Amino acid sequence: MRRLMGIPVAAVLVTACVTINVYFPAAEAREAAREFVDKVIGDEASSTPPADESGDKKDGGPSAMIDGSTSSLRQLASRVDLYAVVGIGSARAQSPDISIKTPAIQAIQARMAARFNSSLRAGFDAGALGFASDGTIVVRDAAKLPLKDRASIQQAVAEDNRDRNAVYREVAVANGHPEWEGQIREVFAKQWAESARSGWWYQSGGSWKQK
Repeated sequence: MRRLMGIPVAAVLVTACVTINVYFPAAEAREAAREFVDKVIGDEASSTPPADESGDKKDGGPSAMIDGSTSSLRQLASRVDLYAVVGIGSARAQSPDISIKTPAIQAIQARMAARFNSSLRAGFDAGALGFASDGTIVVRDAAKLPLKDRASIQQAVAEDNRDRNAVYREVAVANGHPEWEGQIREVFAKQWAESARSGWWYQSGGSWKQK
């Protein structure tokens, strides 16, 4: 491997690529959230294929850029910077999708789907429940629930929120980045609101809105 001014070229390239891998994969997280939410709510999603972020590959990689005995360290650094910027889309596209296929996540998903269809859906249809901006659900108007069902639905809401908190944590841990829990929660919170059916309530910007 050619060395320039005592600095291994490979080390320069590796340094340029290290930070690319720590980015939160937002597009993959949105797709995973959409799949999870649609299965819980129960209707088939009208999914849109994710945009191709890979871009066209150009001829010549890092080895082509650094070839030639007259390359200076400054020229190399500028080319590495350009390669890192151009390569971000490709690096993200090659990163694995956010996984929601672990046994723990699928068990939570199954519980949430059963609970939603057995009791929570009726609360949303009545306008009593709403998707909160923190990824949980809340009883926003208990008066719209039949008196005989209020206690059971409130209990179902509490149980569902425990599962919601657990799944956001589990998705982050299952994908090797526990520190992503907050971002996972934010992505899911937006997806619950986006997937809300006509007439359902969701929280946005601190206020309640109806689809």
